[in-house]
Amino acid sequence: TLRDLSREEETWRAIGNAGATAGDVKFFPADLLSDDGWAEAMQGCTYVQHVASPFPLKNPKDPDEVIRPAREGAVRVLKAAKQAGVKRVVLTSSVVAITLPWPEATPGHVFDETDWTNPDRPDITTYVVSKTLAERAAWDYVSNTPGAPELAVVNPAFVLGPAPDADLSTSHEVIKLMGTGAYPAAPKIGFPISDVRDVAVTHGLAMTNPAANGQRFLTANGYLRLFEVGQLIKQALPDLAKKVPRGELPDVAVRALALVDGRLKAVLPDLGFPRPVSNAKAHRVLG
Repeated sequence: TLRDLSREEETWRAIGNAGATAGDVKFFPADLLSDDGWAEAMQGCTYVQHVASPFPLKNPKDPDEVIRPAREGAVRVLKAAKQAGVKRVVLTSSVVAITLPWPEATPGHVFDETDWTNPDRPDITTYVVSKTLAERAAWDYVSNTPGAPELAVVNPAFVLGPAPDADLSTSHEVIKLMGTGAYPAAPKIGFPISDVRDVAVTHGLAMTNPAANGQRFLTANGYLRLFEVGQLIKQALPDLAKKVPRGELPDVAVRALALVDGRLKAVLPDLGFPRPVSNAKAHRVLG
């Protein structure tokens, strides 16, 4: 689905750039905030993958700009899938729907699929709230709706990997900021890293594996500091050596800078609190 069919050509090119055959792909106009188009898009489908959700780098002035398309869109897709007789829906959630509980987890806790973010936590971004509420709404719908399709959920982390076109993901935008010298020093934070190709494979397996029904799958592992990511960029692209962060900022400086740089507000809950994850379940269930 595309919100605007004028993007058909560029999306075909992106699919081709990623190494797939684009000729068999058909696009349908559909918007997460409207019922129009979803029935036509799902006609004859056995599986549906719902991967779209707004992900701004900064908090919007109106939280509903992010929350409504995420939460209402997830339920709208499931309702349309039920009407179309779809067997299973795979929803792209996020690691951020897992790793930010409130009260806070104990230090050293390794997060897995049994953990949930608390959307009422006072220091999280609108995006985190949106992903948590959307996944909760999806599980609530299939639990309480007779005849609902099966549901499997994929929870990626900081997704990196080859970009098929210049329309960069939000995760790539972070790399771009580091590579253009926006942050001479990095906050003392880190993330689990996902390769976009692993994320894609996980979606395919969650779609077709019978054991995936009713399950969430973390498709990331461990933890890597943002400064270390910068050093990896430096190794791969030595001409950017003077652009990437050359050290780490004290936490107090990050909190002060966040008052004027809205992009930094997203990292405040992670200061001094690593959030490593385990993908053991994906190994066990999906192979």
